[in-house]
Amino acid sequence: MHSVRLDDLRRFTVARSLFPATTLAGALDRMGFVQADPIRAPARAQDLILRHRVADYRAGDLDRSYETLDVSEDTFINYGYVTTAVQSLMHPRTGAGAKWGGAKWSPARSRRARLLLEFVRARGEAHPREINERFAHGAVTNYWGGNSNATTHLLDTMHYRGMVRIARREAGIRIYAAHEHPPSNLSPEERLDALIDVAIRLYAPLPAPSLTSLVRRLRLAAPQWRGELTKALARAKARLAHARMDGVDWYWPADEYPAACADPEPVRLLAPFDPVVWDRARFELLWGWAYRFEAYTPVAKRVRGYYALPLLWRDEVIGWTNAAVTGGELNFDFGYAKKEPRTRMFRRELATELERMRGFLGLSPL
Repeated sequence: MHSVRLDDLRRFTVARSLFPATTLAGALDRMGFVQADPIRAPARAQDLILRHRVADYRAGDLDRSYETLDVSEDTFINYGYVTTAVQSLMHPRTGAGAKWGGAKWSPARSRRARLLLEFVRARGEAHPREINERFAHGAVTNYWGGNSNATTHLLDTMHYRGMVRIARREAGIRIYAAHEHPPSNLSPEERLDALIDVAIRLYAPLPAPSLTSLVRRLRLAAPQWRGELTKALARAKARLAHARMDGVDWYWPADEYPAACADPEPVRLLAPFDPVVWDRARFELLWGWAYRFEAYTPVAKRVRGYYALPLLWRDEVIGWTNAAVTGGELNFDFGYAKKEPRTRMFRRELATELERMRGFLGLSPL
């Protein structure tokens, strides 16, 4: 049990997540997972996350380099990009509780999947349009109540089960290739513990309820072991460092110590899914106000805007901005949880961050 203050935890949260910028491969290896989102406001979440952690990163670099990186699109705690080391811990996804398609396919569905896989394997890579032209499976009801192409739906299921992988994208469309995950020498218990450690290293420090929620989300990564998550959570709590503050237990990796973190200086505009702000319960405990992602909230009910980017100054998230490119110009609409800092240093650091954002988007400097 460690003795820490809230100030320590805030600095720790920021400093350990926003590590010194490195190469794209190095950042992916250190993080293990980067959450993805298709909304561009002003760029996609995966790019907004990586720009703080990769030197000279530009929007779209992950997609442009995807085929040369040790990374795959897959589901971890959400959908995103995982390294091969992380992906190998999750597959094969078999047994009860599989997210899509149930624990067992019907003979007809298994046959369709087998034929589809043979087609993709024979072609090497296949566009969904080509696959649909070969296999017209009609339509199904998707998870949001609308209609989806049945072939696309089956491809999604096969991708989740690890039968195919995303080889690359063309104009944002997934191009599929056949795939088979090699067997692991680790036991299911060891693999589940390792998955939890990946998640904790990405999102720590975490209050106890958030840690529990994070571990439960790993049912998406490894549905075959969802019945073992309670025991795995208990093992995690036993090996993690922790401290109790204001009636809340906090957890983080045992080889790290919050008080060792220095005060960060820069202003940063973060993605709504950046590891620093991803857990909304932790956000409110650390910074004293509630941040919500409102892209899917009706316009009349939005408080901070369609795609509000949290505004980090030193170790405080002090507000947000909505950013949009109009006529080649990047425009910002700022809001503050309390009041806007009026210091010269803040104005200078904010101007520097806005210039970094323009460079990241490939816009001309002011």
